[in-house]
Amino acid sequence: QVQLVESGGGLVQAGGSLRLSCKASGRTLGSYTMGWFRQAPGKEREFVSGISWSGGWISYADSVKGRFTISRDNNKNMVYLQMNNLNPEDTAVYYCAGGRTGREVYDYAYWGQGTQVTVSS
Repeated sequence: QVQLVESGGGLVQAGGSLRLSCKASGRTLGSYTMGWFRQAPGKEREFVSGISWSGGWISYADSVKGRFTISRDNNKNMVYLQMNNLNPEDTAVYYCAGGRTGREVYDYAYWGQGTQVTVSS
């Protein structure tokens, strides 16, 4: 069983930055691709970014490309999302997830409980 716990969310002003972290339980993340999703009130959960185990596959939603950077440290069972130049449209609950390489919710079998990111204007 894989357990994921996000941290690093909070309240930030537009133009600011946050770094989200996700820690996986167990001794290894194995070969899981890790992804970040977000869900704003009244909207469906949407893909933000993903990274394969080796980093050979990295993907970003168009809305965050150039502003967010995903990374992982398999030895530490950690995945990160550096979020720069935040805007109010980034406000959402952010979830980390583990699964197969993809950009869809159904590609991921393991989910954290989420961390709130609120960007004020």
